[in-house]
Amino acid sequence: MEKPRLDKYLWSIRLFKTRTQATAAIDSGKVKINGAAVKPSRAVNIGDHYQVKTEQGKKTIEVTALLGNRVGYEEAIKHYLDITPEEDKVTNPGMAHSFYTGKRLSKTGHPTKKQRRDLDDFLNEGIEADL
Repeated sequence: MEKPRLDKYLWSIRLFKTRTQATAAIDSGKVKINGAAVKPSRAVNIGDHYQVKTEQGKKTIEVTALLGNRVGYEEAIKHYLDITPEEDKVTNPGMAHSFYTGKRLSKTGHPTKKQRRDLDDFLNEGIEADL
């Protein structure tokens, strides 16, 4: 198997949503090998250790197998080992996950249907008392 490019590998193991985002992160210096910046076209080798800054936080990964195409999450996690130190791990993984997928956190933003009904009842009681 031909060694994949770094941007394609990071995209295929699902650290980035698109290959363009992976390339942009590498170009901006958010991906390093042994503390040194790398280029998106760098060939990935088994045993490489990469420090990656993503929207979820810092990750340190070790390449355990090469992967050329994007696959499902269950298959993708078999191709790298997450060796992130405990102090760099995200303290609230639920928040990082919801931020990454674009979903808003529950109970934030617009009120739920029940909350809206309770608010309407409360406001209508105040109007009825004035009449």
